[in-house]
Amino acid sequence: SWVEHGCCLRANSVKCGGVLAAPYGNFSSPNFPGLYPYDTECTWLIVVTEGSSALLTFDHFDLEYHDNCEYDYLKIYNGFSEDEGNLLGKFCGKSSPPQFTSSWHVMSIIFHSDKHVASQGFSAAYRKDVCGGVLTGLSGMITSPDYPENYPNNAECRWIIRAVPNSIIKLVFADFQMENNEGCNFDYVAVYDGPTMGDMHLSHYCGNMKPPDIVSSTHELLLVFKSDFNIGGRGFKAYFFSGKCQEVYTAIKGNFSSPQYPNFYPNNIKCHWTIQLPPGYRIKVFFLDLALEGRNSLTDGCDYDHLAVFDGGTEKASLLGKWCGREMLSPITSTRNKLLLVLHTDRNTANRGFSVAYIGVHDIFLYRDFTHAARSAKTLSKISRSWVIYYPNHLDLGWKSSETLNKQNTRPCFCLVTQSVECHRAAVWLIGSCTGDWPNHHRGTK
Repeated sequence: SWVEHGCCLRANSVKCGGVLAAPYGNFSSPNFPGLYPYDTECTWLIVVTEGSSALLTFDHFDLEYHDNCEYDYLKIYNGFSEDEGNLLGKFCGKSSPPQFTSSWHVMSIIFHSDKHVASQGFSAAYRKDVCGGVLTGLSGMITSPDYPENYPNNAECRWIIRAVPNSIIKLVFADFQMENNEGCNFDYVAVYDGPTMGDMHLSHYCGNMKPPDIVSSTHELLLVFKSDFNIGGRGFKAYFFSGKCQEVYTAIKGNFSSPQYPNFYPNNIKCHWTIQLPPGYRIKVFFLDLALEGRNSLTDGCDYDHLAVFDGGTEKASLLGKWCGREMLSPITSTRNKLLLVLHTDRNTANRGFSVAYIGVHDIFLYRDFTHAARSAKTLSKISRSWVIYYPNHLDLGWKSSETLNKQNTRPCFCLVTQSVECHRAAVWLIGSCTGDWPNHHRGTK
């Protein structure tokens, strides 16, 4: 409740907020349509059936205005509100927020007022959205109605996935089972490269074969689900990734990190980073930092937030490792030219995340060659052992001529790079006190 004292409204143990678990409902700021009290904060948690989304609309909106909404404001979160990475928007003034659809079955709303200037407040409505809507998170999940039970007949749903400008969207189907026919004219999923059916039609899908991964060319993607009057199926489950949550790297070397690193990563995301190099390369990944939610104390497993690395371009490839908590990890190397890193976070407990660097590596051949070493001895002092490493001319080792290799995780040697024009290959001279006695012909990688 609130009472008026002279010029001012004062909060008097205001009760507001709560968990909204019905399929639909309404809520409003304290005392609406009267003036809301000062110095108040209310939190509403909308929870609908798992597999569904929540649709939020506003009937009235009037809060104290500020350019950055620093005084009185309303915050809307996709999921729980502990992490600013889930923030869909912060609003004040008299312009109503747009309609929002959560990317999973939970949505949080926080109302805050300061100690000065009260207004009428807001009135909002929500409902369980059976299907369709606008999805704006870094990542999310989309399912057909009633999944994993059979979808209803005569249904039509449209989801617009909207990422931040200048980014792309990746759509990955985890499960797919629909009525099958040759032209996919009865029950189907259609995908468009933009927000409308007037944009480029990427494809139609039906039957039991899971569609391939789809990547948009812009920051918006439209997914349409349609069923006819008979014969159904389990439907589909798909994940979308956007912005910093979905990246493909093709450069020979590079680095990347979790969203918002070194600040805490968002909750409830699943992010993909794909490294794809030319054939013949393998990929070596160096873990510069790893700080995720810790292990499950009951199972000692990485059951909550974790980073997984797959030896290929999909999650069906061999798992090279799965990590959580704070660990100092050794480098890992793929067996092929593709590698996938997947970060999964739950709704609780975020941390700093991870930072990695990678480089493409190539099979190289090492030949002990004292003749060549003797030629180079004029410019270098005391030689105890030497090798010549021949590798393809297009391979970038990332070394400069005569660069010292005495760095972390390298042998205490010197490197001299020369080009052999006649043989169309480069020679790398390792000269110095390199411990160990390698065989005359050794196959390995840098």
